[in-house]
Amino acid sequence: MTDHHADRPHEVRAFFAARAAGWDVKFPDDGPAYAAGVAELGLREGDRVLDAGCGTGRALPALRSAVGPRGTVLGADLTPEMLAAAVRAGRGGAARLLLADVTRLPLPDAALDAVFAAGLLSHLPHSAGGLAELARVVRPGGRLALFHPVGRAALAARKGRPLTPDDLRAESNLRPLLTAAGWELIRYEDEDARYLALAVRRG
Repeated sequence: MTDHHADRPHEVRAFFAARAAGWDVKFPDDGPAYAAGVAELGLREGDRVLDAGCGTGRALPALRSAVGPRGTVLGADLTPEMLAAAVRAGRGGAARLLLADVTRLPLPDAALDAVFAAGLLSHLPHSAGGLAELARVVRPGGRLALFHPVGRAALAARKGRPLTPDDLRAESNLRPLLTAAGWELIRYEDEDARYLALAVRRG
């Protein structure tokens, strides 16, 4: 089983740095999909949530709305240009933005109630280690949403590539990966209009 994108953080950073300025222009209609994905986390007022690989921050307003003014919203991304784009888009006020590698988060154990991660899995250099790090910072019973605004087949078609059996986001590959990292997959959707894998942090 292979990760399909860059193997090293600096390659991931370079990939997104070159695309940050035009990212929201390229995908202008994803806001409602992100809000619907955030809703699946079942966040409550006062919860602590991380957007892992937050990019230009499209999920941050919905996360802030879900946890309210007493809640904590963190947005972590490896690419300074993406975080700068989030600020320019007016989303910086919804969260505390962290320039951080999500495989080595500057957070204590069990600090969070939930993690939202859009399009993250294929950019992790070591998916098992990345998912384990997200498990480390979430309390037992907390949730993880792996999200994308289009499903695997639609995304592959957009990129002109076929779906392959080693795709990490396929349920048969993802379920054991999550289990080994401390998560239990409780819901899996892979439709044209949305990809969502919802998992609970095991105790």
